[in-house]
Amino acid sequence: MPEITTPYAPGTPCWIDLSAPDQQAALDFYRDLFGWQGEIGPPEFGGYANCELHGKSVAGIMSAQPMGDQPPPPTAWTTYFATPDADATARAITENGGTVLFPPDDVATLGRMAIAADPDGAVFGIWQAKDFPGAGIANEHGALIWSELATRDPARARAFYPAALRIDIAPMEIEGVEGMDDYYGINAGGRTVGGMSVQGEDTPKEVPAHWLTYFAADDTDSTVDALIKAGGNVIQPPFDMPAGRMSVVQDPQGAVFAVITPRPV
Repeated sequence: MPEITTPYAPGTPCWIDLSAPDQQAALDFYRDLFGWQGEIGPPEFGGYANCELHGKSVAGIMSAQPMGDQPPPPTAWTTYFATPDADATARAITENGGTVLFPPDDVATLGRMAIAADPDGAVFGIWQAKDFPGAGIANEHGALIWSELATRDPARARAFYPAALRIDIAPMEIEGVEGMDDYYGINAGGRTVGGMSVQGEDTPKEVPAHWLTYFAADDTDSTVDALIKAGGNVIQPPFDMPAGRMSVVQDPQGAVFAVITPRPV
């Protein structure tokens, strides 16, 4: 079991959470799909649900409710990046052309967080760990395995993220694989922690820049079949690619994510 036992390096995806109109329905869906265990949390935390896999925190699910005079957040997965100083990172985001949507705030003694968007509008979070370091398990069925930025302006992204989040973005090369010119590796703490793809002319104009969450699956095809039976939708049917067999899907409330069965190393 690939448990996380050391602190996340700055710039590493360390947590994911989902905002959904029907929180309980989302909890039920991901329980059945991935085996997560979680329940609606206490009112003082806004009902935020901490979901576990094999007894380890794996993701959060919250209710998409309006805050004050603001509309409810979109039904979407958010990727959080580790930072040693949320306030300094928020300043770096603004100074480099991004937007801080929700300024840094303490989450009890767990940590300090903020939500931001890059210069092209891709939304992400930052997390300064205190008592809670982030996901305790990764890279196995039902857990986060990859985070991917889709953008129409890779040059701007390659300038923004290193300055704001201390990550490096460089062309990804896979031995024996050609045609990777429009795909980049995202590196933090001396290892590749995600990727960046370029939205080409075939990408519908209404699809914004975004971060896509990938979950590991023992069998992508059977996972997609289960998702369909549970009311989900398939955006991109299972297909083989250099890293494994993957599919892009939506849960019954519209949140988009990917599942992948990694190619054996």
